[in-house]
Amino acid sequence: MALDRDSVPVLLLREEKVDEFNALAAERPVSLENADLRMVDLRRATLTKVSLRGAYLRSADLRGVDLSDADLTGASLHDARISGCLFPMNIAADE
Repeated sequence: MALDRDSVPVLLLREEKVDEFNALAAERPVSLENADLRMVDLRRATLTKVSLRGAYLRSADLRGVDLSDADLTGASLHDARISGCLFPMNIAADE
């Protein structure tokens, strides 16, 4: 499956327009499935109920982000900065 670099929500995050992304996410459910978010600073993004299935988050900055209700199935978090990140209950701390 090809990674998504061109959808509106992905572009907003890649272009550091986090406030616009958060406004969009407040209006309607946002999907970041298969999103290419490598090296993107997501610290201020509201990702609580976002689908990140298959998302590529390599070296992304997720410090302090609430992902407790996010779908992370198949997401790649290699080298992501996750200090203080709140993960879903179904993901073990050692994972």
